[in-house]
Amino acid sequence: MEKINRSNSEFSNKLPIKIVQFGEGNFLRAFVEYAIQKLNKEAGFNAGIAVVQPIDKGLVNMINAQDGLYTLFMKGVKKGQEIQEKELITNIVKAIDPYASFQEYLALAKEEELAFIISNTTEAGIEYISSDLPTMQPPVSFPAKLTVLLQERFKHFNGDESKGLTIIPCELINYNSDTLKEIILKYATEWKLGQDFIFWLLNSCSFHNTLVDRIVPGYPKDQIEEYNSQLSYKDDLIVSAESFFLWVIEGDDALKAKLPFEKTDLDVKIVENMQPYRTRKVRILNGAHTAMVPFSLLYGNETVKETVDNSFTGDFVNKAVFDEINDTLNMDKAELTSFAEEILDRFRNPFIKHLLSSIALNSISKFKVRVLPSLTEYVAIHKKLPVHLTFAFACLIRFYQGTWKGETLPLNDSEDIIAFFNEVWKSNDYNKIATLTLQNKNFWDADLTAVPSLTEAIAKALKEIDENGVEQGFANFKKINSVTHIQ
Repeated sequence: MEKINRSNSEFSNKLPIKIVQFGEGNFLRAFVEYAIQKLNKEAGFNAGIAVVQPIDKGLVNMINAQDGLYTLFMKGVKKGQEIQEKELITNIVKAIDPYASFQEYLALAKEEELAFIISNTTEAGIEYISSDLPTMQPPVSFPAKLTVLLQERFKHFNGDESKGLTIIPCELINYNSDTLKEIILKYATEWKLGQDFIFWLLNSCSFHNTLVDRIVPGYPKDQIEEYNSQLSYKDDLIVSAESFFLWVIEGDDALKAKLPFEKTDLDVKIVENMQPYRTRKVRILNGAHTAMVPFSLLYGNETVKETVDNSFTGDFVNKAVFDEINDTLNMDKAELTSFAEEILDRFRNPFIKHLLSSIALNSISKFKVRVLPSLTEYVAIHKKLPVHLTFAFACLIRFYQGTWKGETLPLNDSEDIIAFFNEVWKSNDYNKIATLTLQNKNFWDADLTAVPSLTEAIAKALKEIDENGVEQGFANFKKINSVTHIQ
């Protein structure tokens, strides 16, 4: 078969460049390019994307070899029904390596119809590097590269306020746009780029915090023959993703007018404050993942799908989410229920093998951020411990003992945390183990022995897990704790 490109396909015409995208990896190609394709098809958006390789090595040559064309496969489960779709993505106009073609990179600033900057340079990408200078071709950091591009645009159009850009980073850090803006202004000041440029940045450009959510396994190398059999052309850039899609962007009516996603069926929310949506995702999606990992591994499951499909572990996760986590979130309950149901559908996706061991990394810090707030807020509301989240907490502590039924557990954490638990688990006293762990402020930023009844409950759960296993141990623990109210 012939490799797909614009000369041997019906997509010979290139769209005007309206978007410069920093990052050419799987996630952006399965997320942003897909969203823009929807806008182009369903809202007449007519936007082409110029992709910039943010680091020295990347996919630019492969993308250009196919004239920006590639196939996106989307698979998932929705309301119990399996979904499989594929789409040829056609909106990448060019891909540029600024390390090899710096002047071509700078020329993007002069594009008349350019309106948006979008990025995903990994969580570490939005960083300030003091050694970056405006004379470097290019500077090292993504914010410095962007500062150079913005200044070039400012100069080329003589500060025309109508040529300001809408900047939408998609890196997975909270307040991603605020952080990026702060670093750009720091470079502009240190590099002495002038007050007129800074004024243009602040008044003609807009910065928007975001939350992105889609699982993107990427190039399906283990099933590539199956994917290729569905195509009539050769494609070296196939990308696979789940069907679920959510993009939350902080913005106003002006941004809604610029990005008319309401004309599509995509779940893109342009809202004044995205923090409730971030909290919802962290507590429900990430919280359920983190709570289930030690509990489900000790039970004997290997994957997320096995966990939610199993009658015992699936019921446990359901009750933890719907009865305990959702109960603590100050959002519309119907919306929370719908979101949680979507999450469980995603967990059941037969096309994604999500190993529990692969999400066990740094489980202590994850539990602190993702699960502990739900537990403590539940206590504050109901004056009793949430049975499922408390038992999950005990499973976490038991998991860090390191072995279970003669097998080594997949611990993956910092040396100091592993060393702490090695010392703690030298004791046979469950109350001491619970006390020492809960009062460790380095783990939780608080002394959790102050939470009424928590120490005693964790100690009882640990004893039950060791003596009776996870399933019977939980049944016994539930009888003891489900009616215990905190005075």
